[in-house]
Amino acid sequence: MKLKIALTAFAAAAISACAGPGAMTAPFSQATLPASVQVPAGHTVALETMAAGDITYQCRAKADMPGQHEWVFAGPDAGLKDRSGKRVGKYYGPPATWEGNDGSRITGTQLAVSPGGAGNIPLQLVKANPAVGAGIMQGVSHVQRVNTRGGVAPAAACAASNMGAKQVVQYTADYVFWRAM
Repeated sequence: MKLKIALTAFAAAAISACAGPGAMTAPFSQATLPASVQVPAGHTVALETMAAGDITYQCRAKADMPGQHEWVFAGPDAGLKDRSGKRVGKYYGPPATWEGNDGSRITGTQLAVSPGGAGNIPLQLVKANPAVGAGIMQGVSHVQRVNTRGGVAPAAACAASNMGAKQVVQYTADYVFWRAM
């Protein structure tokens, strides 16, 4: 009887440990993403992060459209946390830069975007430039922005009367960092 109680207690503890904070979760799957923002075969997830921060827009004249104005993306400023909620870096720009707490950082070239839903910035696929500094960003080949919320250009008027004005909007997104296998 004592053995049965001990085994039951052990099983309950094991199950609750698996369901608690820090429990293993399934790795990121890009199967539900549009093909345009999927990382090519031959890559594996190096780091999954959650970002929360701001995007700054500036009111500027539209290129090649005299007398018209628009809000233009001026740069991001967001913290990056891993799946356990620990801050592991930051995202800022321009140029768009992902930097680990260890000082390693990457920039990149946008390859593709896909709609992120009404009121959300688009999903994005970026080809990373070689990392500066040794650390978590070393070897990263691609960055995906997924699960976006907010971040679109402000609804406020942008006209000659407020040209140069800046507006800051909040957003959240997940950034998934990939390495070649």
